[in-house]
Amino acid sequence: MDIEKFRIYDHRPLRELVFEQLRGAILNGTLKPGERLMEMDLAEKLGVSRTPIREAIRKLELEGLVVMEARKGAYVADVSVKETVEILEVRSVLEGLAASLAAKRITEEELERLYKISQDFNEAVKSNDMKKMIENDTRFHNLIFEATRNKKLIQIVNSLQELVIRFRTTYFSEYKRGKEMPAEHNLIYKALKNGDAVTAQKHAEHHVDMLKEVILYEEANNLL
Repeated sequence: MDIEKFRIYDHRPLRELVFEQLRGAILNGTLKPGERLMEMDLAEKLGVSRTPIREAIRKLELEGLVVMEARKGAYVADVSVKETVEILEVRSVLEGLAASLAAKRITEEELERLYKISQDFNEAVKSNDMKKMIENDTRFHNLIFEATRNKKLIQIVNSLQELVIRFRTTYFSEYKRGKEMPAEHNLIYKALKNGDAVTAQKHAEHHVDMLKEVILYEEANNLL
């Protein structure tokens, strides 16, 4: 676990700041699934007392990000294969719809940004920079959703964003799919640039579906 002390720049209650810090660490994978949360260690790392740590852990439990076990303490909740596959099933439909709409509405400036993001992602893959891979993959897909100009679709996606961030961290670290993704991003980009809604939807759905198949295949092999 690598959490550093933080400085307080606003006047919100300390418990809120600690909660946000721990929550962010869980979502970005700094605190990993199954990792035990020791109040004393966290308090020391964040430079606070144990009280706001305890309050934050309780709130994280209510959100399903932390599991409490009798006589064992608090642990970061696992991201199950079942949950990940369910998220991907929903994400496939949303990604396909977004790509279809974006193909008709995306601007030249957005296309330029999308191309730059895809290049940044490719560089991250080459250097095996997991943090940059996740960051640029998130930027790539978020830009496509923005280009739809569909506020309701964007709201739905935002409601899933935290779960998506968690499974992104998991699949980049566990399923080693980064090397295949540059080519898939490129196919989506080309379809958007050509204004081809049907092809853009097909490639966007395939992009997500392939990830689901990889996860199911790996899980099946692990059970053998």
